[in-house]
Amino acid sequence: MNIRALLAREQVRFLIVGGINTAVGYGFFALFLLFSGYLASLYLSYAVAVSVAFVLHRRFTFRVSGNVAVDFVRFVGVYVISLAINTAVLPLLVEVVGLHALVAQAIALVITTVISYVGHKWFSFRRGVGGGSSGSSVAGSLADGATAAASPPPQGSPLPNHPETQPPPP
Repeated sequence: MNIRALLAREQVRFLIVGGINTAVGYGFFALFLLFSGYLASLYLSYAVAVSVAFVLHRRFTFRVSGNVAVDFVRFVGVYVISLAINTAVLPLLVEVVGLHALVAQAIALVITTVISYVGHKWFSFRRGVGGGSSGSSVAGSLADGATAAASPPPQGSPLPNHPETQPPPP
């Protein structure tokens, strides 16, 4: 398999960007750890990593266009969830298990990477049917669902004894 074929795969692009972002975030975590506690280092490094990751994932991994502000708010939302999980796991590994903060953060990164991929793929950068590049697909999906719920089902649909789905009498 050649490089172009590998880069055509979203998961490969995610791993590349994730590797770069993990190195940047972990590097800043180690740097901040020199002059602050491990939780302060975590929050500061996340602030840097979110900025780097957003640009790289939006342009390279998921290759989307459209409303940058909507994408960024969604992206940060996924990172807030990852950060909350990281905030719970890191002290557990440092205080309870007794690991050094750098080792504990390396372990926490494995968990948050999986959460990040799923969240970004299905929420941050998800586009509506047809791969449209604008608007909020979640909001669009909700609106489509509301429209579908408000509309009667088509004639002959499989809802038994529903007056709007029964064929007219002969």
